[in-house]
Amino acid sequence: MNENWQSIYSTQYEYKAEIIKAVLEENDIKCFLLSKKDSAYLFGEIELYVSPDNVLRAKKIIERDKL
Repeated sequence: MNENWQSIYSTQYEYKAEIIKAVLEENDIKCFLLSKKDSAYLFGEIELYVSPDNVLRAKKIIERDKL
């Protein structure tokens, strides 16, 4: 993981994170998901990371599309 990338979204639902990731990638924004879920107890968050130069653009897309 590149230390400069920033978390812009987190959720407990993997499907929501995957949808947002797909939308951002369709808009040419490179991103990745990092699961912080505990596999034994199924709690925790999934975080979506983007590069610093795409933070504002990605947040606008998420807000615009009400994701």
